[in-house]
Amino acid sequence: MLIGILVIGLPVAVWLNVKYRTPDGVKPKAILLASDAPELPWRSPDSNTIPNSEAGDQIRYGRDLIVHTSWYLGPKGRVAHISNGMNCQNCHLSAGTKPWGNNYSAVASTYPKYRERSGSMESIEKRVNDCLERSLNGKALDSNSREMRAIVAYMHWLGAGVAKGKKPLGSGINSLKNLDRPADPEKGKLVFIEKCQLCHGANGAGIRDTTLGTGYVYPPLWGPGSYNIGAGLYRLSRMAGYVKDNMPFGASHGNGQLTDEQAWDVAAFINSQPHPHKDLSKDWPQNNTKPVDYPFGPYTDTFSMHQHKYGPFDPIQRAVSKK
Repeated sequence: MLIGILVIGLPVAVWLNVKYRTPDGVKPKAILLASDAPELPWRSPDSNTIPNSEAGDQIRYGRDLIVHTSWYLGPKGRVAHISNGMNCQNCHLSAGTKPWGNNYSAVASTYPKYRERSGSMESIEKRVNDCLERSLNGKALDSNSREMRAIVAYMHWLGAGVAKGKKPLGSGINSLKNLDRPADPEKGKLVFIEKCQLCHGANGAGIRDTTLGTGYVYPPLWGPGSYNIGAGLYRLSRMAGYVKDNMPFGASHGNGQLTDEQAWDVAAFINSQPHPHKDLSKDWPQNNTKPVDYPFGPYTDTFSMHQHKYGPFDPIQRAVSKK
């Protein structure tokens, strides 16, 4: 009888252990494996999911303003004449949805926020107007205008799935490792001739959109129709990271067509060409908060303006870190 009980009881005990104890042992492991999974780059919601409602119409109008800014707000704009003829998506690729393409994924989740450049808390509206005044070398929109409300609604819709305070992987522009030498405009000119001038033109003036009769298919990179010296892309690190992951046409993060050195050098060439002027006297009210590649003094260090523009930047960064 004892042997019979053992023969029957042992399998039952094993079964009970598997049934009631194994899940408790497996669950923490599953959670651990899930937490160790790599974060995936942000993906924008499908524009076809924008609701068919008044709110949806506002979002769609905001998207159209990003794609066809010149049509509405350019030199011959249907709504106002306040920008240089470029479209917002010339810099914020694919209507601000491309990973590492200067997208809008973290706008709604991180604004309002304090920005060192202005030395103040900034709203989304202020940030949009910064782009209009700097990257589109234009004038600000009324924050209560139909156009501003639509652009903000579109940005909120894009970022609806991003937790407050978070920046998803692939947001904004990637930062490249600093060179151990100054970026070289002459080397960059050769890269531009080989890789860039087919789309942007030998004179950097871009290719206009002849279908709509306004805006650009490929934007100007310098000259009177381009971004001014206050634009974010006028900083070498921003332009180099942007070029690396997005240029020439067809490039993407992890599938670049330029080396890091080529990206730095062509960025130096582009930003060595003439760009429209802007009064920057109110930027970076605290001089010691200026980025190491901000090309305008005064500085709180002893490095030259030339080095602050072209690098190498690591010596500046080390000096700043010691303070």
